Amino acid sequence: MIETDILYAFVKQSDWLKETANSIISRIIKGEFGEVYVSRECLHELYYVSKTEGVSIDELITRSAAVTAIPNLTFLETTFEIDLLALVLLRQYNFSSIFDAYYAATALNQVEDHTIISTDKVFDCIPGLVRLDPRKI
Repeated sequence: MIETDILYAFVKQSDWLKETANSIISRIIKGEFGEVYVSRECLHELYYVSKTEGVSIDELITRSAAVTAIPNLTFLETTFEIDLLALVLLRQYNFSSIFDAYYAATALNQVEDHTIISTDKVFDCIPGLVRLDPRKI
């Protein structure tokens, strides 16, 4: 499963993670990782981060369309089980972001190997969850 930091860097003009994001997305498109999952919540986070940065709604639509058009990237729907698990993880691990809680819950609940590709070290404290730093892939 891939987390939003890579997807956001991919759709931005410039980002500290842009080169890594382009490489990872290129490999996803080529099918090197097989089917890669992403939580549908990434589109909500994309909206909030873009809005905070002053991105226009037209640019947000363009970015969202670009993310949803990536071949071999499958969006996982949230379920009430994921909603509840995200809230428990939010409380238990003191996450500052509901989105991180959703990604962890999704990886634990819907991704067979419980692996998440992310630069965010917050995932390292959750038993059973494996975080891969995209800069090392």
